[in-house]
Amino acid sequence: MDEIKQRLVQPESRPDDRLDQALRPRRLDDIIGQDTLKENLAILIAAARQRGEPLEHVLFYGPPGLGKTTLSHVLANEMGVEIKVTAGPAIERAGDLAAILTNLRAGDILFIDEIHRLGKAVEEVLYPAMEDFALDIVIGKGPSARSIRLKLPRFTLIGATTRLALVSAPLRARFGAVYRLDYYELEAISQILTRAAMLLGVQADPAGIEEIARRSRGTPRVALRLLRRVRDYAQVRAAGQITAEIAREALNLLNVDPLGLDDVDQRVLRTVIEKYNGGPVGLNTIAASIGEEPDTIMDVVEPYLLQLGFLDRTPQGRVATPLAYAHLGIPYTKENSQPRLFT
Repeated sequence: MDEIKQRLVQPESRPDDRLDQALRPRRLDDIIGQDTLKENLAILIAAARQRGEPLEHVLFYGPPGLGKTTLSHVLANEMGVEIKVTAGPAIERAGDLAAILTNLRAGDILFIDEIHRLGKAVEEVLYPAMEDFALDIVIGKGPSARSIRLKLPRFTLIGATTRLALVSAPLRARFGAVYRLDYYELEAISQILTRAAMLLGVQADPAGIEEIARRSRGTPRVALRLLRRVRDYAQVRAAGQITAEIAREALNLLNVDPLGLDDVDQRVLRTVIEKYNGGPVGLNTIAASIGEEPDTIMDVVEPYLLQLGFLDRTPQGRVATPLAYAHLGIPYTKENSQPRLFT
């Protein structure tokens, strides 16, 4: 599990990613990529400004590392309001949420990351807060218990989740705007890296930037992390200049291949292909073969392999596709891809 958490290409946040906060765009016009989403947000902001009201409650969902937190801060900057940041697992009791809500001012934004991990009791407090801007508090116990309703200032709740299906239907229905973030195109990632290199004072030519972008898995967080590592390599081995050759050497040394696959990704593919004849093979069997938890494989490793078309999910299990064979340089024949069931 530690190996998974320390992967250079993992899209989830790591402690060293805090250095990227200074690189985050502050205005909507500064955001690169996600053009349809930007246009929708621009309309949302303009309409709220014209009415003189806070933004509607917004829910962002999509894979990690695509900028859900960044967009929330951008919305706060565009509206000229404060933003309070917390996460679903951090709000353990209804009283914790009540304390946060009562400290908000009119127009403020409350950002809850991993909102799908809120407890049921906490969600029950959130419903009237979102709908009626009121907080229902029960005082006492038993027959003498009574409920008091406190008025809250009109605020905006922004939720972020990587697993929309785990957000309860009643909570999801209370968001006025729900937006999905998609993986970024190569051109957009290259522009993000160019801007970051300029802000970091890194000398990088377009070919070097493109080489990093190609291995960034369409994820800005991963791209910025790779840029920092390539910058270090270039500083020590190439007088600080990032060229295509230097970027290639650095990323090969870091075991990040031309499609952004690392050692863990390749172990999963090779396990399916070499140990289990290309599949179908059950998730538990794959996890046991490489010494990881099944949930970790499904949530962290598989999504990108599925996106590339290297794995297929079938009712019988995971199957490696001809694209995976070709990428690993393994001949794809009928003999080495006969369907056999491994659970």
